[in-house]
Amino acid sequence: MSYFIFSTILFVLAFIIIYWIHNQYHLDIVVVPAPPPMSAPLVSVCIPARNEENNIRRCVEAVLGQDYPNLEVIVLDDRSTDATSEILRQLSAQNDKLKIISGSNLPEGWAGKPHALYQASAIARGEWLCFVDADTFLAPNALASVYAKAIETQADLFTIMTKQILGSFWERTVMPLVMTALSVGFSPRKVNDPSRRDAVANGQFIFIKRSIYDLVGGHEKIKNQIVEDKALSENVKWNGHRLVVANGMQVVSTRMYVSLETMWEGWTKNIYLGLRDHPSLLLLGAFGATLALLAALFLPAWPVLGLTWYFNQGGWMAVAVMFESFAVWGYLIYIRSRVANEMNIPRWYALTTPLGAGVFAAMMLTSAWKVLTGQGVTWRGRKYRPK
Repeated sequence: MSYFIFSTILFVLAFIIIYWIHNQYHLDIVVVPAPPPMSAPLVSVCIPARNEENNIRRCVEAVLGQDYPNLEVIVLDDRSTDATSEILRQLSAQNDKLKIISGSNLPEGWAGKPHALYQASAIARGEWLCFVDADTFLAPNALASVYAKAIETQADLFTIMTKQILGSFWERTVMPLVMTALSVGFSPRKVNDPSRRDAVANGQFIFIKRSIYDLVGGHEKIKNQIVEDKALSENVKWNGHRLVVANGMQVVSTRMYVSLETMWEGWTKNIYLGLRDHPSLLLLGAFGATLALLAALFLPAWPVLGLTWYFNQGGWMAVAVMFESFAVWGYLIYIRSRVANEMNIPRWYALTTPLGAGVFAAMMLTSAWKVLTGQGVTWRGRKYRPK
């Protein structure tokens, strides 16, 4: 009887948790394709690039190919040691809209990306600044569409969630779960509510008025912040300006990682920095890791345990346990198949949920351990340690 009661409690909790996790993310504001504006203020697109030889050509060419009629493109080559610099020289020779800056040594007290964007923004002339990561790719109408929506929403800082390009097996197995976990961490509706302090931005694409950027101190104000996008959004919103987060998946896409190795390095770094800068999140991280481990280890075993019990005179209660386990499995696979479809990958990747959850749990636990033990992480040749 105790097995049956435990299974039934787990059955109810599983349905509640699965439903809750997958109903926290509401991007009500959507960027739709729009024509170039009749009156177009100058937009300065600033791209930080450090060892981005695999992405930088596609990124820059996409920005140069915008139908927005009034823009300049500034790339800060942040002391790259691969072919990034040579690719940028080639592109610069082909287009006079492109300005290349060689980044200076990282000063004491600065984090890498804030310093790169600080240098790029220092020479930008636009009324709007657009910060774009080197692994992010704009459709030809992206700037025009974002500008139109920013004006419509009266945004001072307008940021978008981009479409994630997922090509390999591991990307398709792990990334959807990571993105779901991130969606639990913030509510777009709360971010877009001026009466709340919730603030976040996606550093892959940030569109901000130059006047507001200067007013809140720009990247110099947040020079030591690794999670600089969130810090900038907080400075904007907490000083009474309009922050808007929107769905930009129709016009902007991102390829963050291409293999399990790069994904592990990148996400353990991101999670580590988030936990390091916000120690209170360690408890939430532990909760998330626990849920992921349960999904990875117990869910596959649940129906097997029920079947084993049935063959050991479990009777109707064993049958009920098997029914409960299959019902949870069915609901989870249905929900995850919808997520897969929304992320433009085959629905059958929902079946890899336990495997992806196991990898995600391992990344969470590794990052938490590095924080608790005082270890650091290395990213693009720079070492980050606990403060």
